[in-house]
Amino acid sequence: MSALRPFLRLFLRHPWRLSLGVLLAIVTLLASIGLLALSGWFLAASSLAGLAGLYSFNYMLPAAGVRGAAISRTAARYFERLVSHDATFRVLQHLRVFTFSRLIALAPGQLATFRQGDLLNRFVGDVDTLDHLYLRVIAPLAGAVVVIVVVTLGISLLDVGLALTLGGVMLATLLLLPLFYRLGAPAGRAIAQQRAQWRLRLMHWLSGQAELAIYGLSDRWRAQLDRDEARWQKAQQQQQRLQALSQSLLLLISGATVTLLLWMSADSLTRDASSGGLIALVVFCALAAFEALGPVAGAFLPLAQVIAAAQRVTGIIGQTPAIRFPASATSAAGSLSVAIDQVTFRYPHRPEAVLEGFSLQVRAGERVALLGPTGCGKSTLLALLTRAWDVEAGSITLQEVALRSWDEKSLRQRISVVTQRVHLFNQTLRENLRVARPDASDAQLSEALRQSGLTRLLESEEGLNAWLGEGGRPLSGGELRRLAIARALLHDGDLWLLDEPTEGLDAATEQQILALLQQVTAGKTLIMVTHRLSGLETLDRICVIENGQIVEQGAHHELISKEGRYWHFQQRFAL
Repeated sequence: MSALRPFLRLFLRHPWRLSLGVLLAIVTLLASIGLLALSGWFLAASSLAGLAGLYSFNYMLPAAGVRGAAISRTAARYFERLVSHDATFRVLQHLRVFTFSRLIALAPGQLATFRQGDLLNRFVGDVDTLDHLYLRVIAPLAGAVVVIVVVTLGISLLDVGLALTLGGVMLATLLLLPLFYRLGAPAGRAIAQQRAQWRLRLMHWLSGQAELAIYGLSDRWRAQLDRDEARWQKAQQQQQRLQALSQSLLLLISGATVTLLLWMSADSLTRDASSGGLIALVVFCALAAFEALGPVAGAFLPLAQVIAAAQRVTGIIGQTPAIRFPASATSAAGSLSVAIDQVTFRYPHRPEAVLEGFSLQVRAGERVALLGPTGCGKSTLLALLTRAWDVEAGSITLQEVALRSWDEKSLRQRISVVTQRVHLFNQTLRENLRVARPDASDAQLSEALRQSGLTRLLESEEGLNAWLGEGGRPLSGGELRRLAIARALLHDGDLWLLDEPTEGLDAATEQQILALLQQVTAGKTLIMVTHRLSGLETLDRICVIENGQIVEQGAHHELISKEGRYWHFQQRFAL
C-alpha cells in the first residue's frame, strides 16, 4: 500500500470535487434504498389495507415519496457521474503531468535502462490504471460505510434489534470482503505484468515486421504473442472468477440476512398483523443496502492491479535524477572553448573504464577531429559534453566555466549536436525540423534542407507537410543523416558536436556536407567524431584515441600526409 502514497497526494489537489462525487454517490445509494424500502412498505401496506383502504389509506403520499425517491436517484446518479468523472480526469491529468515531470528530469543514461516499449507502457497503461483507485476503490468503500451507518440508525427508529442485526451483518461483510484482495493479489499482479509484456512484444512485432518477414520469423513471433495473450487472459479469467465468487457470497449473505430478519419479525407479526408493512420496509431496505455493497465486493480485486501499476511507475519516477542543473543562467559569450582535464568515466554495470585520465584542450573556434577504433570512447566523450552522463572523476569546462555550473537552457542553446542515431517523430517534415528551432519560418526550414542536400523532399506535392511516419521510414539512412545536419544548421550553436556526420553518404554528398560544415562552422568550435579520413585536411587538429587515451595528435599534414602514415591509419582503423 505504501506504493500508493505519492499518488494519493495528487488526489488531494481536488478535495472538493472528489468529496462532492463521493457525496453524490452516497445520495444515490440512499435514494435507491429509500425507493426500494418505501416501495416495499407501500405494497405491503396497500395489501393489508385491502378494499377498505380505498377510503382509509393515503395512497397519494407514499406514491409521491416513491416518485420523489426515483427522481432524486436519477438526478443524483447523473450529477455523480458528471462530477466523479470530471474529478477523475483532472486527477489523471495530474498523474500524467507528475509522472512525465519526474520522467523528463532523469538523465538519458537512466532512461536507457528501460526498453522503449516498457517505458511507454508504464507511462500510459500503468498511469491509466491508477485512476481505478478513486472510482472502483475509494468511492465504493466510502459509500458503503455511510450506508451502513445511515441504514442502522434509520431502522433503529423502528426496531433496535433488527437494526443492530442488519448493521452488524453488513459491517461483518464489509470486513470480510478485503479477504478477496489477498485472494486476487496474484491475479492482479499477473494482469499488470502480462499486459505490459504483451504490449511490449506487440510493439516489437509490429515495428519489426520487415526484418521478421525477411528472416521468416514472423509466425514464430506471432505464436509467442498469442501465448503471452493466453497467459494474460488466464489471469483475467481468474480475477473474474473471484469477482463472481465475491458477488455470489454477497448474494448468499444478503439472502441469509433477509431470512434472519423475517424469522426475528415472525413473532411480532403473529401478535400484530398490521406490522407487516414495517417488516416489508426493513426487508426491502436490507435488500437495497446489500445491493449498495455490490461495488465493494469487487473493489478489492483491482486494488492489487492498481498497486502493481503504482510500483511499476514508481520504479521509474522514484529514481533520483543523476544529472542536476543549477537554476541560475550562465553568461558566457562567443565561441566556446573546451577543457577536459583527467576525466575518468565508466558505464553502470561495466567494470572497465571507457575513459581514464583523459585530457583534451580545444580553443575557441578550433575545429578538431577525433579518430579511433570502435569502443575507444569517442561518442562517450560527446555524451559527457552534453551532460547525458556525468564524469566519474576529473573536470570539464566550457569557456572556463565548469560544465556542472551551466544551466540546462543555456547549455542546450549553445551546443548543436548530430548524433549517430537520428530520431524522427511521427509528424510532418516541418515539425521534425522545428525540434531544433521552434520559431523557424518555412523559408528558413527550406533553406536548411537545400543546404543539406535534401531539396528532393521539397519537390514533392506535400513539401514541408510531408508525413515522415514512425522513425522516418520513407527516408534512407543518408537522408536521415542529412536531416540531422539540417537540424543542427537551424539550431546554429556555438559548439558543434558531430558524431559520424557523413556516415552512410556517398562520396559526392560527403564532400558536399563537409564543405557545408566548413562554411557554417566558421568561427565556431567543432569536435567531430569520425572513422573516415576524407575531409580532415580542412580541420585544425586530429586526435587519435585508443583505450580511452589520446595517443597522437596534430595537424592533418603532420599525421596523415607523412610517408607511410596514411597506410598506418588505414590498417589501424580499417578505413
